Amino acid sequence: MGISQDNWHKRPKTGGKRKPHHKKRKYELGPPPHPHSPCAGRGGECCTRKTRIIDVVCNASSNELVGTETLVKNCIVLIDSPPYRQWYESQYALPPGLKKGAKLTPKEEEILNKNDQKIQKKYDKRKKNAKISSLLKEQFRQGKLLACIASRRGQCG
Repeated sequence: MGISQDNWHKRPKTGGKRKPHHKKRKYELGPPPHPHSPCAGRGGECCTRKTRIIDVVCNASSNELVGTETLVKNCIVLIDSPPYRQWYESQYALPPGLKKGAKLTPKEEEILNKNDQKIQKKYDKRKKNAKISSLLKEQFRQGKLLACIASRRGQCG
């Protein structure tokens, strides 16, 4: 039904449970969401791809789980970088993590720059925000990225 502003579904300060003695009422609804609010944040660069997990690097809950390579939520793993490299190149028309002084071959440059004016304008606009950290560039050079597992095993999403 939407966001409700009632308080009968919440526990009191003493910690006891309240029984829901009636259904939600229309007058208990909260205000509708504002799609054009002035303080709306810009979405991040969320990019999910299927990739191969190489190794479990760190686990905050137990170091034993690192040795046995057990996957749990919020553990840090090493993954293959090619799917994310391909996404970055298609999104920004820039190759991530080139070695210093390394130049693209003419064939690679042609592939990245074969756009009409409209698409090139779109890429130029995206390139303004295409900065990635030096640590991430180094990981792209090595072909392995550090990632954090956001969901539990056996759960989708």
